[in-house]
Amino acid sequence: MQKISEEIYSRIDNNIYNLEGDRWWQIDFSLNLIRTLINPFRVGYAKKIIEQINKIDSEKISVLEVGCGGGILSEEIAKIGYITTGIDPSESSLNTAIEHAKENNLKIKYEKGIGENLPFQSDSFNVVLCCDVLEHVHDLPKVISEISRVLKNGGVFIYDTFNRTHFSKISAIKILQEWKRWAIMPPNLHVWEMFIRPDEIISLLHENQLGWKEHRGIKPNISYLKMLRYLHKRAIGELTYQEFGNKFHMIESRSTQIMYMGYAVKSFPLHLQKN
Repeated sequence: MQKISEEIYSRIDNNIYNLEGDRWWQIDFSLNLIRTLINPFRVGYAKKIIEQINKIDSEKISVLEVGCGGGILSEEIAKIGYITTGIDPSESSLNTAIEHAKENNLKIKYEKGIGENLPFQSDSFNVVLCCDVLEHVHDLPKVISEISRVLKNGGVFIYDTFNRTHFSKISAIKILQEWKRWAIMPPNLHVWEMFIRPDEIISLLHENQLGWKEHRGIKPNISYLKMLRYLHKRAIGELTYQEFGNKFHMIESRSTQIMYMGYAVKSFPLHLQKN
């Protein structure tokens, strides 16, 4: 998989993450749906994998979240007890994350930067998280290379993203962003051509000393027909974002046709490993 072309990248609108104020944490704003709908699954999956791979105390495990936004996921990771760092290109999002962490007495280190050029030394982290971010970046191969670089040997990379399929185009682009009967997300929040097929990310992982282990699909815990009814009610104002977010949540699925989560473990070739 190559770097995204300028023509395609120019269509995605990442400016939503530059909103001033604490919009990330406002219960009746679209971004806060991450906390209610997706975070419980993400955090549970990440904790399970981290505990499987790292046989050390949680307070000794260093975790970097690439694309931390307003800190919605970083805070959950810090609450588990991990040494948590977040990085994001949006200064306004970082300011929100910093202030919210202070208000909740959480020790999280936040830095400004991009995934294509992580401002950390090599072999710095036991874990790197990158959730709902890979389909937003300009140079995915470079981001994966940088994630591998900052991971310690034996470290784990945990991610989720959208698959580039007909089903994801209908659900994530048409229904959620374009068709007004159901749309609840800003236009061009996602661009379908930037979605990533599982075979593409597996190839990139292997090219960067990251041994792919598994993918798990992600789906709502209610039927898609029922979710469409809730989407319509939210779109016409019968449900607030908070009420909509309380109606269901995401769970593991056997199908990776729309969204999937997975992990890989860094392992240098034997002749490059330190004695």
